[in-house]
Amino acid sequence: MTLKMPPHSSIFLVQLLAISCLSAQIEAQLKVGFYNQSCKSAERIVNEEVSKGFMTDKGVAPGLVRLHFHDCFVRGCDGSVLIDSTSSNTAEKDSPANNPSLRGFEIIDNAKTRLETECKGVVSCADILAFAARDSVAITGGPTYDVPGGRRDGRVSLASEVLRDIPAPSLNVDQLTQSFANKKLTQEEMVTLSGAHTIGRTHCTSINNRLYNFNRTNGGDPTLDSKYAGQLQQQCPQGSTDSSLVVPMNPNSPLVTDVGYYQDILANRGLFTSDQTLLTNNNTASEVNQNAGSQLLWMRKFAAAMVKMGQIDVVTGTTGEIRINCRVIN
Repeated sequence: MTLKMPPHSSIFLVQLLAISCLSAQIEAQLKVGFYNQSCKSAERIVNEEVSKGFMTDKGVAPGLVRLHFHDCFVRGCDGSVLIDSTSSNTAEKDSPANNPSLRGFEIIDNAKTRLETECKGVVSCADILAFAARDSVAITGGPTYDVPGGRRDGRVSLASEVLRDIPAPSLNVDQLTQSFANKKLTQEEMVTLSGAHTIGRTHCTSINNRLYNFNRTNGGDPTLDSKYAGQLQQQCPQGSTDSSLVVPMNPNSPLVTDVGYYQDILANRGLFTSDQTLLTNNNTASEVNQNAGSQLLWMRKFAAAMVKMGQIDVVTGTTGEIRINCRVIN
């Protein structure tokens, strides 16, 4: 497996070796270049749709990364987050943890439509999402990396399972560590993957408690930098339930995949409790400091962690299905 860095970065042999070691860990039924024979244009088409979407709306990239994360943490990376609700079932995407915050569905739809014309019934929605997340990291200045394909699509999507599995922004470091351990991800990988918060935005409703009623007391979280808290309070008025109010996750470079997230945490500017809590544990605080000081180190670890996350409880072989429409079970 090969790690390629953006043009402005150097490539170190140790990085190549570290990432290539992952190939030995990839489940046998997942394979880099899985569609080389059955649909050789698969990854190119996904990349083109991500690029087109990004040109129209820069928020598409962080949206797709988050969409992949929310897919993998509930029932594994099986595309179940893409399924629409029906009159008899409320699907994952309509859980309060996902709606209205998840975005990028139309990019997956567009790629799937083209792929069904090119290679009918071949490329899974789960793989399209994994490829799209990888391309979104790259288009925002992060590393590019090889993603093994071969995932098949699940047939179950339940909103009731989302709050149980998706780490909430109010979690402390021990709760976060356990949440990721439940998915066979280490504490270091938890800190590494949290760096995805370097791009994108969040709704004010997700941080109102931290700004105004932290732990049910009158006032905000004392661990949040007071100047930054004041800025956020101007953007997010107390008591507002307006779902259109959003703030950038990393104000200084919200559209660039970099280590600004970790630098913000060191300055007590972590947006969520689950961000700032990383300084409350010696091991995670050490990881934050290391990542903040070395973009190349973090990028290498992030690429590896994304590949590993993309293998959580995958559906492969003859299990599941290849959805014709990513929103509907066949």
